Amino acid sequence: MNISYDKLWKLMIDKKINKTQLCEKAGITTNAMVKLGKNETVQVETLIKICKVLECSINDIMDVKLEGQG
Repeated sequence: MNISYDKLWKLMIDKKINKTQLCEKAGITTNAMVKLGKNETVQVETLIKICKVLECSINDIMDVKLEGQG
């Protein structure tokens, strides 16, 4: 399974919020932000907190490709 958070970074630029601000507003750890930067899995609760701050859905911040998909 491949995860990409490219949509998150683009949305953050559009909303003019940086990683530090997002961590503070969403109440997530810098460790979670590092995992996002490496396209690693993070807890669903973390993604929900990010979505609340950015006023979006999970589909707006990540893509998931299962093995064998284009």
